[in-house]
Amino acid sequence: MARTSGGARIALLAALPFMLGLAADLAVYATVRDQLPDRLARHFGADGDADGYVGHGGFLAMLVAVFVVLGAVSVFVVLRSEFATYRRGLRGLLAVVYATAAFLAWPMGASLVASRGTADGAAAVFPLWHLAVAVGVAALAAGAGAGLARCVPLPDARSPLGADAQGGADRIDLGRNEIAGWVRRTGSWMLSGMGVALAAAGIVILGLTDEGWLTPLSLFVPGLLIAAFARACVTVDRRGLTVSPGLVPWPRIRLPLDRIESADTRRINALADYGGWGYRIVPGRSGIIMRSGEALVVRRANGKDFAVTVEDSATAAALLNTLVDRGDRAGQAGQADDAGRGTAPQDGRR
Repeated sequence: MARTSGGARIALLAALPFMLGLAADLAVYATVRDQLPDRLARHFGADGDADGYVGHGGFLAMLVAVFVVLGAVSVFVVLRSEFATYRRGLRGLLAVVYATAAFLAWPMGASLVASRGTADGAAAVFPLWHLAVAVGVAALAAGAGAGLARCVPLPDARSPLGADAQGGADRIDLGRNEIAGWVRRTGSWMLSGMGVALAAAGIVILGLTDEGWLTPLSLFVPGLLIAAFARACVTVDRRGLTVSPGLVPWPRIRLPLDRIESADTRRINALADYGGWGYRIVPGRSGIIMRSGEALVVRRANGKDFAVTVEDSATAAALLNTLVDRGDRAGQAGQADDAGRGTAPQDGRR
């Protein structure tokens, strides 16, 4: 979580573009309301002709829901992101937030203008050049968002990947016949919030519009999936490293000890180092990235790194290094042989 003295200011800056976008579209509606038909065009095809309609109440409900939900998610993401504790990171986040709000606001306002003076929304035409204008407006808004980051006092640089190593090369004093394990749960409030917001948006659209089931389900189902995988259980024992979803038993990732060279603990940045959140694959490394901050980083036998963001990663790294060093790889293979013969393992019972 970003912990800065300007937290309230950051939240205001993140919410501001959605507040302005909503206010601008409501102002357009108020201006042209008397010239609008009872049925408004809310969607246009590739040819610019209207192919979806909604009443005034439904349009306003969707307008408010979209800007309020996305504004809340943006505030949540910016406040919870470690990326926002450094000026360059905050500039990037606010640029994305402002561009998103602007790109949404322009087409919604333009669709109202397209319906002005028509007897029915079916007669509305939305020229595709509006999309080009929306991209330009979004680019200008991104610049404004990046510039507003200077309103918050923050450092100008961040620690590079691995600069905050916290003793991952340490070992745990563990006897040859002693058994040890380490379990921690980790999660992302950002992913949880995104999942809940998408699911809620699907419910709102289903209840307030004549979309049918397809559009609401396309938001509701991904929202549930994102929320379900927004938490994970991380386990270190003589089987190696296991990462499994927090709410469902599958899919899980397991790195056996014989595929691990060493383990370390580092501070990573989700956006800068892995390009985002969730299961990430970038050249030379992969990982389960729930947030920015402390992470367990495992160097695999193939030379690539696998990371999982989790607290107390120094203990996990030390235990993994101890298990690898003392030869639990051979013990693990012996257990598999014993299991195949129906013999119970003897470690820990002497």
